[in-house]
Amino acid sequence: MGGKKTKETRQRLEELRATQQRQDRRRKLLITSIGSVIAVAALAALGYGIVQDREAESKPSGDGGNPPWALPANPMPGIKAAGLSTGPMGTADHYHAHLDIFVDSKPVPVAANIGIEQSGAMSALHTHDDRGVIHVEAQTKGDTYTLGQVFKQWGVALSVDQLGALKTGAGKTLTAQVNGKQVGGNPADIVIKAHQQIALVYGKPDPAFRPPATYQFQEGE
Repeated sequence: MGGKKTKETRQRLEELRATQQRQDRRRKLLITSIGSVIAVAALAALGYGIVQDREAESKPSGDGGNPPWALPANPMPGIKAAGLSTGPMGTADHYHAHLDIFVDSKPVPVAANIGIEQSGAMSALHTHDDRGVIHVEAQTKGDTYTLGQVFKQWGVALSVDQLGALKTGAGKTLTAQVNGKQVGGNPADIVIKAHQQIALVYGKPDPAFRPPATYQFQEGE
C-alpha cells in the first residue's frame, strides 16, 4: 500500500516539474519576444532619427535671420544649394570681386570662410576673411558665378525684396549697385566679375548716403 502511494507521489511530482518547465519555457520565450520587439523598435527609431538628421543636414534652413550673419554650422547644405561642390583650391580661373552690405546706412560684415569646409576643402566661390572680398578660384575655366550663390552658401536669403530676415515694404527698400551704378532686378542674379565692386543697401532711402563705387584690392588680388 505504501509503495503505491510513493509511486503516485513521484508521478505527481514529475508532472508538476514538467508543468513548471513548460511554464518556464513559455516565460523565457515571451521575454525573448518582447526583447526582440523592443530592439526592433529601438533600431527603427534610431534609423528614423538618422534619416531625419541627414535630411536636416541636406537642406539649408531659414533665411539667416537679422544681421550680422554668422556662418552656418554645416557649410555643405548651402554649398550644395548653390549648385557647387568642394575640393582643393582651383587655378583654372582666379579673380576677385568685393561686396559691401549696408543696413540703415551701417556696414554689415561679410563672413569669412563662406563656402569653405572645416577640412579646408572649398567651393570655387568663397571668402577667406571678413573684408568682403569674394574669391573665384575654380578648377574649370569659363564658369559663371552669381551673388546669389555666395548668399546660398552663407545661409542668408537674398532676393528682389529680401535680405536675410529683412524685407522690403513700409518705406524700406533693397537696392544693388555695381561699380557705383544702380542695377535693377534680383540682386541674386548679379554675375561675379573681376575687380567688381558690389553694394547692397537696405533701409529707408537716404539721398545723402552713397555706398563706395570702387574698392582697393590688395596686391595680387
